[in-house]
Amino acid sequence: MPSYSRSGRSVLGRTVGTSIRAVRLLLRGSVGSGRWVTRRAGRARTRGAGGEVGMIRLFDLHAVSCAGDTLIAIGLAGTIFFNVPLGEARSKVALYLLVTMVPFAMLAPVVGPLLDHFRHGRRYALAATMLGRAFLAWLISDYIHGFGLYPAAFGVLALSRAYGVARSAAVPRLLPEGLGLSQVGARASVYGTVAGALVAPIGLAAFWFGPQWPLRVASVIFLIGMVISLRLPPKADSEPPERVPRPLRALGRRRGDRPLGRGRPAGRVVIATLIGAATLRAVYGFLLLFLAFAIKKGDLTTVVFGRDLGAEWALGVVGAALAVGSFLATAVGTRLRIHRPTAIQSSSMIIVAGVAVLAVIQFSLLMVALLCLVAALVSGVAKLAVDASIQERIPERLRASSFAHSETVLMLAFVAGGGLGLVPFNGRMGIAVAAGVGVLAAIRGVLVAARLRGEKLAGRPLADDELTDDEPADEPEASAPTSPAPAQTTSPQFEEPGLTPPGYHIYRPSSAVGGPGGGADDETRRESPGSLS
Repeated sequence: MPSYSRSGRSVLGRTVGTSIRAVRLLLRGSVGSGRWVTRRAGRARTRGAGGEVGMIRLFDLHAVSCAGDTLIAIGLAGTIFFNVPLGEARSKVALYLLVTMVPFAMLAPVVGPLLDHFRHGRRYALAATMLGRAFLAWLISDYIHGFGLYPAAFGVLALSRAYGVARSAAVPRLLPEGLGLSQVGARASVYGTVAGALVAPIGLAAFWFGPQWPLRVASVIFLIGMVISLRLPPKADSEPPERVPRPLRALGRRRGDRPLGRGRPAGRVVIATLIGAATLRAVYGFLLLFLAFAIKKGDLTTVVFGRDLGAEWALGVVGAALAVGSFLATAVGTRLRIHRPTAIQSSSMIIVAGVAVLAVIQFSLLMVALLCLVAALVSGVAKLAVDASIQERIPERLRASSFAHSETVLMLAFVAGGGLGLVPFNGRMGIAVAAGVGVLAAIRGVLVAARLRGEKLAGRPLADDELTDDEPADEPEASAPTSPAPAQTTSPQFEEPGLTPPGYHIYRPSSAVGGPGGGADDETRRESPGSLS
């Protein structure tokens, strides 16, 4: 055989062998890097959850929920829910606000009380929301271009909010030692955001095959979430009551049971923080829609450092500022223990008002973007304060209803702010309106913080006896004569820890009365049951 042929084959063989070894090393390095990243992520997840198995699984559940919602958003791109032409007609944006508001209208009167009734089976309620979203996501994939899209999409939105209410109500049951309620809420939001970012490329790749495929992947992910819900520890549920709760025996609640602690001293912090958070959420919605129209109309300059970015890039800068502010709020919340929510909100409102006034004076794209960043950051921290206040100050029998009311109020505030943003102000005038609202909110926040300066959150869910100190005692089921507490005696029977003096029980003949002559005393009580003296 000629020498050139042998040399050519040897060169080809060395090339193939080198390529195989390179691919093998690349795969081995990829597997090793993947294992290292997985171990690091697992350690970070365990450390973030305080080593509590139930909280780790709750974090996983929230990550799965956010991943599924991201895939649904990708699948619905191009429909009425996301393809709203901001620069064409303000009426279409107003219709979008009303359409997204409809599922929230079901939270306070329907979803909240329903979840409160099933707080003793909260794991199954969470699993039911996941199963319902899986079914509706698959249904949307089949009717994405038909009329069935709209009721199914409404159902997904409603079940998504119902899941959020049930999950927030379950957090205090699984709270690990050493972590505050606001910290846990922020860390769960971070995990959800990361999960949504990781699954977004998968959704975009699936969208390339058709808009229905991200929805089908979301359906599978929600089924995984259903399994995780059922694997939550039993302590995620409330202890069974000693008797059937009145809400299950009658349509109304017990006298004095009002969500958000209205009318009770323990609810003052909840109401105050909710009003502050709603104000900031309204400012957020106003900036989002007003600036979108202002940039499209040309009322806001798009020149930055002498260079014209154009309307699209300017809108991207404003949107990025809002997104970064929201993420920073969750990142800051992971390390922030909120003990005085009204003081934090008042300080934050002062900052927002100051930046808004500066944006009116120095009206430019950078100052407006800074205002958006600060408003989103403060709004996110205020939402964490509301959640922590509800989880700590509201009894468990009303916690889901309180969360439903708070979510509804915040959504109404966002819609109101967005509706105000649809008014055709000019650029500087619109920012001046936001600054005026910010100044009024800051004044109100300072006054409320001064009035509630003695109110402080402990960062943990309070026990029932701590919550009922300032609540009226429940009325007994049926009126019955009760015997008075007997005087202190030295009988050894009363000194035993397991016994309670019979005078504190509903009157009935008993031979457990200590001391000599107890039997005679029983006979006397049988003969004259009306005499209790």
